[in-house]
Formats: sequence, structure tokens, C-alpha cells
Amino acid sequence: MKWFRKYMKARQGTRHDIDKGIIKRSIHSVLASNVDEIRSAFTETPDLAIRQLEVKQLKCQAVLVFLEGLVDKNSINNNVIDPLKHKEGSGNTLFDLSVTIGQMKQTNEWREVESAILHGKSVLFVDGSSSALVIDSQGWPQRAIEDPQLETSMRGAHQGLVETGSQSIAMIRRYIPNKELKIRQLMVGSRAECTLSILFLADVAHPELLKELEDRIVKLDIDAIINTGELAELIEDNPYSPFPQFILTERPDAVASQILQGRLAVVVDRSPSVLIAPAGFTSFFQSVDDYSMRWSVASIIRMLRFVGFFMAICLPAGYISLISFNYEMIPLKLLLNIGEYRAQVPFPSILEALLMEIMLEMIREAGIRLPAPVGQSIGVVGAIVVGQAAVQAGIVSNLMIIVVASTAIASFIIPNYDMSAAIRLLRFPMMIITSLFGIVGLVIGLMTLVLHLISLESLGTPYGTPFAPIRLADWKDTFIRMPLWKMDKRPLSTRPVQLQRQGSNRPEGDDT
Repeated sequence: MKWFRKYMKARQGTRHDIDKGIIKRSIHSVLASNVDEIRSAFTETPDLAIRQLEVKQLKCQAVLVFLEGLVDKNSINNNVIDPLKHKEGSGNTLFDLSVTIGQMKQTNEWREVESAILHGKSVLFVDGSSSALVIDSQGWPQRAIEDPQLETSMRGAHQGLVETGSQSIAMIRRYIPNKELKIRQLMVGSRAECTLSILFLADVAHPELLKELEDRIVKLDIDAIINTGELAELIEDNPYSPFPQFILTERPDAVASQILQGRLAVVVDRSPSVLIAPAGFTSFFQSVDDYSMRWSVASIIRMLRFVGFFMAICLPAGYISLISFNYEMIPLKLLLNIGEYRAQVPFPSILEALLMEIMLEMIREAGIRLPAPVGQSIGVVGAIVVGQAAVQAGIVSNLMIIVVASTAIASFIIPNYDMSAAIRLLRFPMMIITSLFGIVGLVIGLMTLVLHLISLESLGTPYGTPFAPIRLADWKDTFIRMPLWKMDKRPLSTRPVQLQRQGSNRPEGDDT
């Protein structure tokens, strides 16, 4: 085994050496040699375009190289090729060329040239120059701005982030047009480099949180980051926990709100989701609509979500506990009715519950994977037909159908999809432990769940804050939402540099 480990270590080192550019090559001063180098580097690449032209200003031959599907051809023709061929100038360097498009960068290394071409930029080689000019000309296919699918809103903005990182950042900037909004960019991926942009308010965000997040991203050694979910799993504190430790959102207004509270946002190029850190348990029960309606109504809805959280976890387990062990806690008349229905069911309550819960999850997944018009019909019709047929066949009882339907409704009320998925997963071990120990098992499961939540951290910040540790000042936006004029300070969990976020906006006549 020693030789195998040495072999793998040697191979890994070789890959890293090549990918990180330890072997560097310089650009030739002969134009034909550069063209041959490009053709040898991009073999079997039919979308590679090599445009030969004469630069009138320098009176020499040049070559413009780009990938056709990743650039804006109209912009290249109007702002690069035509000015180079027809306009004259006084300068004699690459930066003096009459190019009127984006930013330009001069380089003399082939590694930077190849990376620029693969990222949708154009590279200009001039005969007699040992440097190349990298021109911003990105124009790949982009999706139109649409309403977010997973985070619908009644009164919030109906704009969702898109896969282009620069466009997503522009949408966030519209909500925070402030010079203190800073962006720190990092490149991740040895085979397919991906740009990660960390957005934060320089005078609000805590420097230690920023450094911790940046260090975790820099340490990543991976071929590519395809979406934000992969990044969250790679840098989270406890990868074995079912609970999400970062907020993933597609709403620019939600991202702006979190940044204003002192949190950090990571925009992953090629992914429409933004990662928010740090996150607490109560953060996943907050919605944009909570701050667009009256505080009393928002507080009631917020409490309903926490009630739905406990129902989704405990209702099937409680049913199994009462039916199998603690039936003396059921009123006599109800117990007789349950016994009458249960007499026709041949399976124990745990198998009955597992059968229906698994069937419910299958119907839910089928509704998601199918096209939207068909998926909704399958979800509704499938649940009704399967439930009614199962009761008539004597496989499950009527009460079990009520429990399963109530559990599904309770899980749907959670506004965050990742937290809702975690709740759906947790109810299965809760059902198993109650089938073994009854109500005692339910209490043990809840205690274990609470201890796990208290022990979790998000970017080094306690996950259970503001309840563990107790921070009374942050309770104004947890189980209930206090009036906005009372929430004059930022959450202490984010350790903001500037704690005060608003002045005295108390309405006239409010003496509290």
C-alpha cells in the first residue's frame, strides 16, 4: 500500500503543478508562432475563431482569438475589429489602440491567455509584440429575469437572480447603492475556474467573519464548483447535520436585507443562488413578506411556522406512540373509534406510518420532476386516489391519512426549502424511536434534537442564537416580529461593527 500512496501523491502533485501554472510559457513575438500555439492548445474546438486583420494605427498584422458562443459578436465587430482596421491614433502600444469595449489587460503568459479565452474574453495578438491584449467581450446566452420559483412573494419584488454573476451583483447593488458595499473576488476550481464574489458592508460586517469565510474558500481543492449548494457543503461547519447551516436564496431583496444586517453574501458565477453566512436556526423561518405586512399579522404567521415545524416532526411519531404504547392518554370515545378502524388494518402502526410517509414523498418528488401543469395534477390526484384506495383496501386507517396530510401541510408552511427538506428527513428517525420506546422515545428524540441544534455553528457563530446563547435584544425578530421602529439595532449574532441601524422612528402617540 505504501507504493500506491506514493503513486497517488505524485500524480496529485503533478496535476496541481500544471493547473496552478508552475510551468509557465511566454508569448512569442512572431505572430505565426502564436497562432500555431493557439491551434495546438485548442484542438478539436470547432467554435474557436481566429480573425486575421491589419491594425491601421500600428501598421502591422494582428490576430483576434475568441470562442464564438461565449462572446458578443456585434460588440466585437463594432468596438474592436472596425476601430482597429479603420481608425488611426497617435500611440504605439497595445493600450493606445482604438478599442472601445470594456476593460483591457496586457499579459505575456500563455496560461492567462488560455484562461481568458475560455472565460469568454477576446485576445489580440500583434505581430512583433511579446504581449497580448485581453479584451472583455463576454456575451454568452443568458436567462431572462423571472420570478423565483422556490421563494414566491406576495408583496416583495418579483425578480430572481440569474446564472451570470455580474448581473446578479448588479441587481443586489440596486438595493444597496452605497460605496461601503465591497466585493472580494476569489477563483476556485483547478479545471473549470469559477468566480466567487463575497459581498459585504465594509463598515458593518465583522472582519473576523470575513476572514473565516475567505480562508475556507481559499483552502478548497476541487475541479470545479457548479452550484452554490456544492460550495455550502464544502465549507459548512458540520457536514453530517441534516440542518442547513447557510441560507441559500434566489431573491436579490433578501440578499440585500441580510447584507444590511451585517452578514456576508457569496455570489457564485453560473449559479442563480446566493449563499448567506452566518445563519441561525430562526433565520430559516423568516420571509420577505414578513416585513411587508403589519407586524401583528406577520407575528401570527411566524408563530404558525414554528408550530408547523413541531407538527411536521412530532405528529407521526406522536400517533405511533399513542396507538402502540400510550393509548391510555386517548379519550375513551375516540379510542373506541380508533380501535374500530384499526381492527381492519393488518399492519402495526409503524409500518402503516412508514408506508404512507414514503408514498407521500414519492408523490411530492414526482410532482417536482414532472412539467408544472402535469406535476400539480399528479400531486393532487395521486394523493387523493392513493389515500382513498388505501383506506378502502384496509391497508391504512382514516386517522393515519389525516395525520399524514396534516404533516405534509405543516412542512409546506416552512418558507425555506432546505429547512423543509431537513424536517421531512427527521420525522423518520422520530417515528422509529417512538415505535420502540413510546412517548419516552419522543421526549428523548426532541432532547437530542435540541442538543444538536445548540451544538451547531454557522461560520463559527452559534446556530441556536439568540436562545443559546441568550441574547434578549435579538428576540424582537424570532418567534414574533416586533414593529420595525422597535428593531433599531442589528442582530448581535452577526457581530456587526455598527450595531445601530436606524434612529428613533417611533410613531407619534407610542409611549412604549
